[in-house]
Amino acid sequence: MNARPFSLSKKERINSRKLIEELFHGGHSRSISAFPVRMVYMETPPSEHEPQARMMTIVSKRHFKHAVDRNRAKRQMREAYRKNKHTLLAPLQQKEDKAVAMAFVWMSDAACPTASVEKQIVKLLQRLSERL
Repeated sequence: MNARPFSLSKKERINSRKLIEELFHGGHSRSISAFPVRMVYMETPPSEHEPQARMMTIVSKRHFKHAVDRNRAKRQMREAYRKNKHTLLAPLQQKEDKAVAMAFVWMSDAACPTASVEKQIVKLLQRLSERL
């Protein structure tokens, strides 16, 4: 685990095109929804160079036309994950043979308060930790 438990380092973010393709088109991923957020996740083989949980956020231009609104929604999801990722990492660390890659996808056309987004992200993380 990180020296700073409530941080979100660059290594914890998904930026590999290959992993993104596999997550959305590989056929091994699953999905959980808690409106306004949907989480697409996939178990991945663990690596000693990468963290056990990696994430990304997606907000479609279809939902928010202005970049400032898309960026706010992404920031809300990232912040909620950063503050509550311990609910997922604790069970994952007990199972050292598992790692997970996940994408948080915004589904609503309207902006939501940060507290409600955080509540839904927490719900998604708890449901994911039960499934692993």
